[in-house]
Amino acid sequence: MNIYVSASLFALLILIYWIISEIFTMLFRFIGLPEEKARFQVTSMLTGCGYTTRESEMLLSTRSRRRLTKAVILFGYVFNISVVSAFVNVFLSLKEAQFTSFFFGLLIPIISVVLLIVLIRIKPVRAAINHVIEKIAGSIVKSDSVNTVLLIDYIGKGSIAQITLKNVPEELAEKELAKSGLKERYHILVMLIESKDLKIEAPNAHTVFKPGDKLTVFGDYKTITHVFNAKERFE
Repeated sequence: MNIYVSASLFALLILIYWIISEIFTMLFRFIGLPEEKARFQVTSMLTGCGYTTRESEMLLSTRSRRRLTKAVILFGYVFNISVVSAFVNVFLSLKEAQFTSFFFGLLIPIISVVLLIVLIRIKPVRAAINHVIEKIAGSIVKSDSVNTVLLIDYIGKGSIAQITLKNVPEELAEKELAKSGLKERYHILVMLIESKDLKIEAPNAHTVFKPGDKLTVFGDYKTITHVFNAKERFE
């Protein structure tokens, strides 16, 4: 294998690695993880560095997340072997390569990959990519009647989650927060409410939930999903 083929293969593997990372990040977003935390955990699993945080508990909270986590770990292990093999081929090819061939053969493919990654990280380009991803995801899991839940973080044994109300559950419909029983019966604390007009405010005793509201709540994760009849969906 000559230097051009070796270097091009190595650069191609780096690009594929990045694309796969984006795909797995998107899949974790499909099942209710925030983008930043999903991206960090996917990078950790794919590289096999073993670096974990308290956020890694989110990956084990549901069956679908555990299955996807297992797939990412196994894929990362196999793909890392391929990357190492390609890297070794680059160095083996140096024995037959002239300096000029080595320089251009190695530099050109890597520069191409770097430029592509830099281009994708430009905010307008990134925003356009996210818009396409969200549009595709929305067409796959679209359901106007399903409330969605996004797991934000863990605090002790409780969870902070964001609920998007497509429909207010019958038990909570047209009830003031003080009479809903969320705190007394289910031990769920509603911390913030974002309405359709993007107005964010702290709830009070007279707050009434409306379709389109986004609620930031704290409590037991399974209880939250049950009470608000919410499913993990890309949002």
